Amino acid sequence: MKYYIIAGEASGDLHGSNLIKYLQQKDPGCLIRAWGGDKMQAQGAILVKHINELAFMGFVEVAKNIRTILSNINFCKADILAFDPDAVIFIDYPGFNLRIARFCKASKIKTIYYISPQIWAWHQSRIKAIRRDIDKMLVILPFEKDFFARHNFEVDFVGHPLLDALSESQSSESNEDFLTRNGLSTKPIIALLPGSRKQEIVRMLPVMASIVAQYPHFQFVVAGTMAHTPDFYKQNMGNELLTVVFGETYSLLKNALAALVTSGTATLETALIGTPQVVCYKTGDFSYQIARRLVKLKYISLVNLIMDEKLVSELIQNELNPQRLARELDIISLDENKRQLLAVKYDQLREKLGGKGASEKAASIIHSFTKGSL
Repeated sequence: MKYYIIAGEASGDLHGSNLIKYLQQKDPGCLIRAWGGDKMQAQGAILVKHINELAFMGFVEVAKNIRTILSNINFCKADILAFDPDAVIFIDYPGFNLRIARFCKASKIKTIYYISPQIWAWHQSRIKAIRRDIDKMLVILPFEKDFFARHNFEVDFVGHPLLDALSESQSSESNEDFLTRNGLSTKPIIALLPGSRKQEIVRMLPVMASIVAQYPHFQFVVAGTMAHTPDFYKQNMGNELLTVVFGETYSLLKNALAALVTSGTATLETALIGTPQVVCYKTGDFSYQIARRLVKLKYISLVNLIMDEKLVSELIQNELNPQRLARELDIISLDENKRQLLAVKYDQLREKLGGKGASEKAASIIHSFTKGSL
């Protein structure tokens, strides 16, 4: 069979790559064409557009790039028709994907959404488009099944694919080997995760780096993505010269005492690895004011949302300043009671997410549904 997969962000590339791996096991010889990143391409997908060209963050950034976005939508529609897939699989990225889903439905192409848009946070009106245009929905957060049930839409909960990704990334490498290989000292590590998009890094990294001088007994290490150059990171460190470790975020977190993490999937990855963290979020004032009026949630981090409690501290917008950041870092790096509580709660989080096997389960449902046996 032929599958067309659309992911627009780094997390979608990760989950898409694991899905592709198991789709190929369920359907040997299948053809997969995709919008995604290096991970999906490495699993054998024919890449149409790279996520580096697609990730526009915030209302202002989207408005500035509206011509590019509309051009991509038109190109995607034509490419789907030319490929003539048995199904189109959407991975999050709702502003783009829901437009394409409507086109696919009208073109009588099966539509499958894997990793639901977070319409429970905002844009709940999108449920109408989902019911109309999506043939099969697979969700990865435990509360999403009940949410969609309340809106008369049946979905399949498959568990969270991060548990698979983390399991497969486990390494027997020692702490000493990791330090030596990356030219690091034996000082305790504070991991900095400023995000994957350029916009995020430009906003987040300078604030994170601003407290480094207060902690000479720690070494601060940046989790870098291969999409950006060392010079780009260096330009956003302020007066600090920090080590950037590229493409090893999981290993970095496993060897870190604590982490400062930009809100997003990385907060959940950090929790599942077991690293105490402070969640950080900052965007443009205009985008923030709009989001504040639209988003109806108690928390912004997936960790707190899934646990339904303030487990990790969230520093949002003006609260994300050097004073607050240093205060929260002191708590998670020095307060042993807090660290032990986090360890217990992180275990409970893993249980709530349903254990390993999400990617294989999703691939099985998608394959069966596409060939018509579901």
